[in-house]
Amino acid sequence: MKRLLYLILGCICLGIGCIGVVLPILPTVPFFLVTLFCFAKSSQRLHTWFIGTDMYKKHLESFVKKEGMTVKTKAMIMVSVTLLMGFGFFMMLRKGIYIPCIILGVVWICHVVYFVFGVRTIKSNNSTVDMR
Repeated sequence: MKRLLYLILGCICLGIGCIGVVLPILPTVPFFLVTLFCFAKSSQRLHTWFIGTDMYKKHLESFVKKEGMTVKTKAMIMVSVTLLMGFGFFMMLRKGIYIPCIILGVVWICHVVYFVFGVRTIKSNNSTVDMR
C-alpha cells in the first residue's frame, strides 16, 4: 500500500513538473525532486528510468550530485517562485492579512539567499564556477 501511494504521488509530481517545464509559473525542480524520492521508494525500475531522462539530467542531475546548478536553472527557479509568492503576498495584502505576508516575505528572502549563496553556480559544460 505504501509503495502504491509513493508511485501515485511520484506520477502526479512528474506530471506537474513536466507542465512546469513549459509553463513558467510552476516550479519544475521541486516537483522533480519529489518524483525522484517517490520513485526511489516505490519502484527501482521507475527510479532508474527517471534518472535516465533528459528532464532529470537537465534540471536535477548536477544538483543531486552536489555540483550545483546552472545560472539559467537557478534563475528559472527564483523567477517562478518569486512570481508565485508575489501573487500570494499581493492577495493577502489586499485583504489586510499582514502576519502571513511577513512570514511569506521571510521565506522568500531565505529562498533567494539560499540560491544565491548556498547553491554553487556551474557552467553548462560541467566546469564549476564557485559563486559562494
